[in-house]
Parts: sequence; C-alpha cells; structure tokens
Amino acid sequence: MIEIIANPFPTHAALRALWSDAWGRAGPDSFEPVLKRSLAHFGAFDGPALIGFVNVAWDGGGHAFVLDTCVAPAYRRLGVATRLIAAARQAALVAGAEWLHVDFEPHLATFYAKCGFVPSAAGLIKLR
Repeated sequence: MIEIIANPFPTHAALRALWSDAWGRAGPDSFEPVLKRSLAHFGAFDGPALIGFVNVAWDGGGHAFVLDTCVAPAYRRLGVATRLIAAARQAALVAGAEWLHVDFEPHLATFYAKCGFVPSAAGLIKLR
C-alpha cells in the first residue's frame, strides 16, 4: 500500500535515487536548503521506498507553488501524483494561501487540469 507522508524529510540518498529514476538526473547537490524553506513537502512511500515526491513553496501570503512533482516510472499511472498534488493543495489551503501555482511541460497539461489547475499566462526568465 502506498502511503503519502507529510514532511518526511527523506534522506539525500533517497531523493537523489528518486530524481535519477524519475527525471534521469540526480537533482541538486543538497535538498536540505529547499526542504527547510518549504511550506510543506510530501513523500509517497511503498514500504520504506520513496517512490514519489512533491514540494510546496510559498511567499508567506496568498501564493503557494507546486514544485518538483515526480513519481518513479514503475509507479506512474496509479494515482500517486494525483494524491501528492491533493496533499499539496490541502497544505496550501490550510496555510492560508489563496492561489496554488504550478509550471509544467505541455505533455503534463491534461494531468494538471484533472488536478484542478486552469491555464494562466505567466512569465519566465532563465537565470542559468
């Protein structure tokens, strides 16, 4: 049974393994600074194995942001990401956020629409 756990602070090794599996790259050198500043983060676990993750950042006021949603390929299309986004949405709501934002690649538009997100115009500057 897959369990969604709030603020599990997974080990660096567990997050790097998930990132490598889900995204084909190891992720940041350290996840600690990101997790310490989060409104919340959620891990999806199959027993002790971290198989999914989402981070919720916020501005301390009305805006929260879904970041780094990922699920190990072997667990995709089982509703894990949907459950992670639902947990993120609830955390932002409880914290008092009025808006929950997410950026995503075009192939994920249907998924995020099913989670309740509506299209909006946004801007982006690549800094590195």
